[in-house]
Amino acid sequence: MIKRTLYFGNPAYLRFKDEQLVISLPEASMLPEKDRTVTIPIEDIGVVVIDHPQITVTHFLINALLENNVALITCDERHMPAGLLLPLEGNTTQSERFKHQINASEPLRKQLWQQTIRQKILNQAALLNEQKRKVENMKYWADQVKSGDAENHEARAAAYYWGEIFDTSIDFRRDPEGLAPNSQLNYGYAILRAVVARSLVSSGLLPTFGIHHHNRYNAYCLADDIMEPYRPYVDKIIVGMMNAGDISEDLTKAQKTSLLQVPVLDVTINGRRSPLMLAVQQTTASLAKCFRQEIRRVEYPEL
Repeated sequence: MIKRTLYFGNPAYLRFKDEQLVISLPEASMLPEKDRTVTIPIEDIGVVVIDHPQITVTHFLINALLENNVALITCDERHMPAGLLLPLEGNTTQSERFKHQINASEPLRKQLWQQTIRQKILNQAALLNEQKRKVENMKYWADQVKSGDAENHEARAAAYYWGEIFDTSIDFRRDPEGLAPNSQLNYGYAILRAVVARSLVSSGLLPTFGIHHHNRYNAYCLADDIMEPYRPYVDKIIVGMMNAGDISEDLTKAQKTSLLQVPVLDVTINGRRSPLMLAVQQTTASLAKCFRQEIRRVEYPEL
């Protein structure tokens, strides 16, 4: 079942009743009582984005969202995702899976990173190919990725990719604090990161303990690892915006609406089309099996 992504950008009162998220809108005070509230089954929700200072969320609702493995994202005054709340328990054999993950050998983690970066570069190459750019070098770098990517082919591919993916006349530089479309990329990646973190918890894994990223200040190192091959799907949305001339320095409502569709994007995984959120679940489930040494490859999408 495809879970819904809910975005709240206006004053609202959110509470829980009868297994439903109940939405009350102060702006609708002049409407008939039956039209002042909206209800949505908790079981249908995957991601909730809170983007207004005058939104109230009850503690009862927060607990219900966490019990149903819903990722709750809060935004700052710039309307950028700033916080992510996830359940502490997401799988019945969680403790056992934690042990397998933490005790994974260095060679295994390096092999998993090799698979991750290789597929990321191939997906980047596929998107460049759609833009009629040369990709032979990208495919070569993907083939040359060795265990742990010791020669850092990821960086070589990234330098070429970001120089070619958009109109080369804008001299784009990927910088989280840089000019557009960096803010649009940041927003899309934040939504993707929440989807991946949510799925990792559901698969009984620690989003904090990465296979490559190791930052003492980063609570989602593994999410940042596993989302890498999925990033080009976000990039593709931004490319569409750029080609349509629909890019501004500040995020617009229309841009946010497009980027909030990330969880339901069509992707191909194991030869089958699937919504991105379900594909991520396949990816994290396969990763858990790799840690348990039941299989040797992570299931990633192919753009």
